[in-house]
Amino acid sequence: MRFIKPFWDGIADGSITVAFRRWRRPTVVTGRPYRTGGGRVVVTSVQVVDMASIPDADVRRAGHDSADDIRAALRGETDWDVYRIEFERLHEPDPREVLANASELDATAVADIDTRLDRLDRASKHGPWTRRYLQLIRERPEVRAPDLAESVGRETQPFKLDVRKLKNIGLTLSFNPGYRLSPRGDAYLDQRDSTSAGSSPDSS
Repeated sequence: MRFIKPFWDGIADGSITVAFRRWRRPTVVTGRPYRTGGGRVVVTSVQVVDMASIPDADVRRAGHDSADDIRAALRGETDWDVYRIEFERLHEPDPREVLANASELDATAVADIDTRLDRLDRASKHGPWTRRYLQLIRERPEVRAPDLAESVGRETQPFKLDVRKLKNIGLTLSFNPGYRLSPRGDAYLDQRDSTSAGSSPDSS
């Protein structure tokens, strides 16, 4: 679920627990967790509503000043249904963040990361990219995504989608601007560098 930045603090502190969206069909599912700029939430209710009358309580819980503000903020075609989404803040750690901070890598963990990265490389239409992007992010932390993309000859959006795949397996962190390697990503590259140095002819 996407929320613009002014709503993030309210989601984080639990004061915003309702949202209204105009959709052709629902894009969230009751009981499923979602990431927002204010933290992870779980959707508890999704229902079609009549926007002609919005309770004052829902106006407050949606983080707006008036029902007219909510109606004005709706996007999408006017003949689509309007949905009221109720959600709760999740306070347990984000599994992706836990993974990103897991920097103690044994041989099995390194092999698992290798397997995942190899799979991404094989599925790529533009050739192997995963280790190159990890090294790029290590060398150029918090550099704007468009600049990083240009440096490897990619369009910005496809580049960002690829980096998100690395984030999903705990290897990168997003910043504004740019990215950094997570502790796990740093440890993985350190392990690879160590292995490469140990296997070089000059190391004997």
